[in-house]
Amino acid sequence: MRKLLKITGYILLIIVVLLSGAFIYLMAVARVTPPLPESTASLELSRHQLDSNCYVIGNNWLRKSKSGLWEMYVEGKPFERGVINGLLAKELIHEQEVAFSEQINKLVPSSFYRNFLKYFIGWFNRDLENHIPEEYKLEIYGVSKSASHEFDYIGTPYQRLMNYHAAHDIGHALQNLALVGCSSFATWNDKSSDNRLLIGRNFDFFVGDRFAANKIIQFVAPDKGYQFMMVTWGGMTGVVSGMNVQGLTITLNAAKSEMPSGSATPISILAREILQYAKNIDEAVAIAGSRKTFVSESFLLGSAQDNKAVTLEITPDTLTVYDPEQDYIICTNHYKSELLGKSESNRIQMDESASVYRHERLSQLLDTLTFNTPEKTAAILRDKSGKNNTFIGLGNEKSINQLIAHHAIIFEPSSGKVWVSSNPWQLGAFSCYDLKSIFSMNGLNRNMEISDSLETIPADTFLFSKAYTDFVAFRKLKNKVANGETVDTDQLIRLNPGYYHSYVLAGDYLYEKKSYTKAKAAYESALRHEIATRTEEKYILEQIRKCTEKIS
Repeated sequence: MRKLLKITGYILLIIVVLLSGAFIYLMAVARVTPPLPESTASLELSRHQLDSNCYVIGNNWLRKSKSGLWEMYVEGKPFERGVINGLLAKELIHEQEVAFSEQINKLVPSSFYRNFLKYFIGWFNRDLENHIPEEYKLEIYGVSKSASHEFDYIGTPYQRLMNYHAAHDIGHALQNLALVGCSSFATWNDKSSDNRLLIGRNFDFFVGDRFAANKIIQFVAPDKGYQFMMVTWGGMTGVVSGMNVQGLTITLNAAKSEMPSGSATPISILAREILQYAKNIDEAVAIAGSRKTFVSESFLLGSAQDNKAVTLEITPDTLTVYDPEQDYIICTNHYKSELLGKSESNRIQMDESASVYRHERLSQLLDTLTFNTPEKTAAILRDKSGKNNTFIGLGNEKSINQLIAHHAIIFEPSSGKVWVSSNPWQLGAFSCYDLKSIFSMNGLNRNMEISDSLETIPADTFLFSKAYTDFVAFRKLKNKVANGETVDTDQLIRLNPGYYHSYVLAGDYLYEKKSYTKAKAAYESALRHEIATRTEEKYILEQIRKCTEKIS
């Protein structure tokens, strides 16, 4: 009887939590009111197909290049360009929602916890609209007009797209997941050819291969502010990597964050505002200082006007600028300023993550670099070795090239040129775009290549090696392990023998099969390789202890 009462109590508690969550969620939905555009005439627009994978609406267009990159141009007022964006890219927006939901289902397989997460996010973001400028709410609302109703169980199209812009921040804050472990650097003056500023970055944001399949190089001519380009995906109007026609560049690098108490301006929206309205570092800093953010982040800011780069270090309550006072700068995932560099959270980040190791590796590569060029920048972004050119396995988070990048990008602000990598990761060719040329096109009358083929940086020769083939096979086996399928652990290790995680995967698989002696040997082998983080090292040691107990 006591057991029955206990079970009944748990059930009642769950019901109360769910009802409370549902109430909070519905209240949050009610508060997310779409903005009112000045004119809705753009809703009458329709796209015209010029060719396969090529569409136009007036001067606006979307096309898929021979490189596999999607290229888009939109212009006009906020709601209008949002509507046009959505009409042109409606299939890509749907594909991104499918990819995103699939990955969420993998990360959170329990429907109960997914529902709870939905309620939590609805409550957490209840004031989100108060922290996003009206211009961007109008643009997001315009895009949402083309979003599928297939995902209305998550929220209305407008609500979903609003929340997607905060997804990076929430995931970053809740778990400090290794979804974002980006590396970036810049050179200028004596470190670069012709003293020109050059910036390179890997956007190591991994939400599954499907999510990264359809990158969009978007060129935006807003009715206010500066014309700019950014690398994005369907439905995303915020910025993670971009440059404007004034030669101001911005890229995002996550830092360790505490759990925020409520919604604020999403990092990608702040980056968008800076890119659209700042022409130099001082103006970028002023805009950043006017907003409160969810999480901690570093912006690598490059400026043609200043002919240098700095990192803008941000926390929910602090903003400071780190200027290296030299002719190059490195930015990974920890702070370096006097103010934030000594913080407890930053000390933990430096001690436990792969950020410092990648910073030191970049420093080694830049020390040997004379007169940097876009081609040399690409070579650094593709570097797979550890410090002192040691081999630490393919896919190691301590590598500059972790073989997970959504994209890599190279900026040359003084010339208005930008290079963007094509799949896979940063291994494919880097297509070159000239912003002056793109923004003077006045529409697209026929399907044609818009990148500068003479400036293309060729694909990495690693793509054609046995090592690459083996790595692709390794990833397939890794996915099979994650899905609970049967694998050959010897083959798993043989395909990527220098990587500690190969042995961890084998150990986990063998442990589940109750083969504790072999599992322990695999874990012990992992310890003899370069382990990415302190957390993973602790996990391996704990697994060895558990295996030892099982054996004895």
